Amino acid sequence: MPDLLCKPFGTHGKVHQITPQSAGWRYVGFSLYRLRAGEAVGEALGGNEAILVMVEGKATFDAAGQSWGELGERMNVFEKTPPHCLYVPNGESWEATATTDCVIAVCLAPGKGGHEARRIGPDGITLTQRGTGTNTRFINNIAMENEDYCDSLLVTEVFTPAGHWSSYPSHRHDEDDFPRITYLEETYYHRINPAQGFGIQRVYTEDGTLDETIAVSDGDVVLVPRGHHPCGAPYGFEMYYLNVMAGPRRNWRFVPDPAVEHLF
Repeated sequence: MPDLLCKPFGTHGKVHQITPQSAGWRYVGFSLYRLRAGEAVGEALGGNEAILVMVEGKATFDAAGQSWGELGERMNVFEKTPPHCLYVPNGESWEATATTDCVIAVCLAPGKGGHEARRIGPDGITLTQRGTGTNTRFINNIAMENEDYCDSLLVTEVFTPAGHWSSYPSHRHDEDDFPRITYLEETYYHRINPAQGFGIQRVYTEDGTLDETIAVSDGDVVLVPRGHHPCGAPYGFEMYYLNVMAGPRRNWRFVPDPAVEHLF
């Protein structure tokens, strides 16, 4: 099984490139660019659809034969303002030119040609509280099940306050048995504030065949091929992550770990 922890392979340019082949699964891809003002990047999508997320900074975009102007507003992800995003269907390409230093996440999954290119956010994305007590976290839903923006992708941002947990109580979505549960592969792109801090993510199955507890640093990506996957932010460090999920159907249904089922 591939290593579940993916460290960035640089500090500039393309610093992450996760494919179904490198992850050992079938659906989710994820790339990340860290650009300086004036630099340009682009990709042809082939069979994949993409949601481009302006994590930080600003850039101008051309995609699917259209000019989309400048996207981006927040200069630091922990401002927690809604992100500017762009959906690009499969069979198309995109290009971006950084107008400030910026971070662009590329969320990928198989496309079916069922949706047109479109901007997503910041309008229509509202930071929403979920959970109570030290399980409280804050969500920016970019393209979850209720938003009919794309064919396969499910994408969301989560902000976890210092000393809190998220993706908790523990749950899994690793079987194709709708409506009880759906099979969804998932990536977590983590940011930590202050950046010298760390967070914790555990990925485990109930039978113990997979059980890894991972210390995540600012900029790391964690793969979740199956099992439960809670995250913890130690006191003094808040955590952000960008989730990308995809599977054979675009529905998010999960089953809790029996050990924590009473917490739901």
